[in-house]
Amino acid sequence: MPTRRRFLLTGTAAAASVFALSGRFRALAGTPPQGAMQAAAPERFEIVHSDDEWRRLLNPAQFDVLRREGTERPYTSPLNDEHRAGTFSCAGCRLAVFSSQTKFESHTGWPSFWAPLDHAVATRQDGSFGVLRTEVHCRRCGGHLGHVFDDGPKPTGLRYCMNGVAMTFNPGAA
Repeated sequence: MPTRRRFLLTGTAAAASVFALSGRFRALAGTPPQGAMQAAAPERFEIVHSDDEWRRLLNPAQFDVLRREGTERPYTSPLNDEHRAGTFSCAGCRLAVFSSQTKFESHTGWPSFWAPLDHAVATRQDGSFGVLRTEVHCRRCGGHLGHVFDDGPKPTGLRYCMNGVAMTFNPGAA
């Protein structure tokens, strides 16, 4: 039986959802993590392929994450447990994007880093799901890698939370 309390809670939740999806929410949500590089719009990338070409180059999971901004399930990537010295590269174009020297255990279920390699990634605002986040993508092919948050360790205070399926690992000197 509907109660007044349930009616008020449901109405409040619905109003909050509408507000969150509106442009007003983005203005109140704040700014990207300090130190995250902002990409200029419109973006142009060195490596460009049609969707059909990307589908031939990537497996279905990689295509979903890199080209459709999907997210892999937490704790499913072997790269989450990769602790050898080496570099992590974009699975789309093979550009080295992170060093193992900046990887840390965030206990979030995704490989996390406190800094990318120089000139490897770019960022843009992501307002999906009614929440303002900072998306991280490969600066060369535009492939979606993950998001950056301002709750990471020193020295940057940033946590680059990456999809393991969007990267490959190359063991060796980092």
